[in-house]
Amino acid sequence: MPIYEYECQKCKKVTEAWQNVSDEPLTSCPDCHGSLKKLISSSSFQLKGGGWYADGYSSTKQGKCESSSSASGDCGKATATCPCATS
Repeated sequence: MPIYEYECQKCKKVTEAWQNVSDEPLTSCPDCHGSLKKLISSSSFQLKGGGWYADGYSSTKQGKCESSSSASGDCGKATATCPCATS
């Protein structure tokens, strides 16, 4: 169940509420009965570091072009690891 944050427009107090996604938003401050505004909070879920993609799927090796025509960018390889490959 997500935690939502609301700020009172009258007393500026921030209130947290555990609510289902389908619940109606709170409208009245529990302290001064002023109107509440839903805040957009930063998520506690963060992706940091190299992650699974960098560790498991990406290649750290650059492909070597074996063709003498690599200077022209046309070695004939159709792979993304070839430095001559054009997009």
